[in-house]
Amino acid sequence: MVKQKNKSQYLATISLIIMGIGFIATIPLQHSFWGNILQGGFEAGLVGGLADWFAVTALFRHPLGIPIPHTALLPKNRQRITAGIISMLENDWLTKESIRKKVNSIRFTNKFVEIIETEITSESVQKNVITFIQHFIKKIEVRKLTPIIEKELKEKLNDLDIKKYLPLLIEQVIERKYDEKTLDYILKEIDEWAAKDSTKYKLGGMAVDAVENIKADGFMQFALKSFSNLVNEEKLGNIIQSLIQKGVSSYRDPYNQNRKTLLIHIQSKLESIKTDEKIYQELSNLKSHAITKWDPQEQINDIFEQFQQKAIKFVAEPAFLNEYLLPLINDNLNDLKNNPEKIETIDAWIKSKLSSFVDKNHSKIGKLVKENLDRLDDKTLIQMVETNVGKDLQWIRVNGAVCGFLIGLILVGIRTFF
Repeated sequence: MVKQKNKSQYLATISLIIMGIGFIATIPLQHSFWGNILQGGFEAGLVGGLADWFAVTALFRHPLGIPIPHTALLPKNRQRITAGIISMLENDWLTKESIRKKVNSIRFTNKFVEIIETEITSESVQKNVITFIQHFIKKIEVRKLTPIIEKELKEKLNDLDIKKYLPLLIEQVIERKYDEKTLDYILKEIDEWAAKDSTKYKLGGMAVDAVENIKADGFMQFALKSFSNLVNEEKLGNIIQSLIQKGVSSYRDPYNQNRKTLLIHIQSKLESIKTDEKIYQELSNLKSHAITKWDPQEQINDIFEQFQQKAIKFVAEPAFLNEYLLPLINDNLNDLKNNPEKIETIDAWIKSKLSSFVDKNHSKIGKLVKENLDRLDDKTLIQMVETNVGKDLQWIRVNGAVCGFLIGLILVGIRTFF
């Protein structure tokens, strides 16, 4: 641009020089017919070129540095010119109505959908989307979420109604025969405990101590003494051990009437628990106390940190993009395209927000233009104008010289003719 300006400026100067040289060169020839005509042409061209040079120069600075009135128009009228530009922008070119009209003519949602459909197939865009999602996951501060999760979890547990779940639990115990399985487990443990030699001697010793400590008089005392002399710890232990094992064996028999009676009694007790308010109250107190004392923050934090790391790794896998993200985006875009009402709703919302933004910020257009123009000093502003329109201005000088030359030829020719 600067080179073009310099070339046009050189051309304008050369045309002025040519006119000056032509005028001087034709002075000796002014008495001849053609010399007189040429001199008149060069004279008019010189005057026209100088006049246009003065006019063009006067727009930006004082010609030859002489402060001639009504010159250096741009620096002197800078504020007026700026105000005129701002007024023209705000009141003529970029009025609120024109901006709103343009905004209302744009189908924003359709354009957004087209852009997304076009760009989402780009490898670089896909990579950037994955990077953004990973960055978003990393920026989640798990430790700040932990107290919130803990609070919500404890509130949900406190809201659990024991009366709603305990009967269901009891029904499952009976339906799945956990009462029988529990009884069998207890009997099995008793049988294994009774079968041990240490248990036999312990039971025998306890029985001997009990017999010896029984207080009786007369014949009963004599009988107990005789019995204790006949048996020892081992014999009594064998007797008691055998009794326990036989009893356990009988209760382990599914057809044993005593077993059936015991199970019916257990089930009856379980059913009675469903209506026992004291048990409900005790369980509720136990639940509240346990929840209050429970501190799951570290466990929750560990779980979420592990989940966060797994999520970051999963997002980086091709399966996330191809099987989850892209199908999700495409499905939503297709759903949006096939739903004109939703498109209209989104467009209306966008346009209302933009219209509101225009109403609030329309005056800032002029302020922005003024701020940018005020940042430039006179020299820079003149240089910018000359750089952008200097070529045309210099051609005004060239045209002035050429047109003056032609008009001079015509006028002198007419004068000579008459």
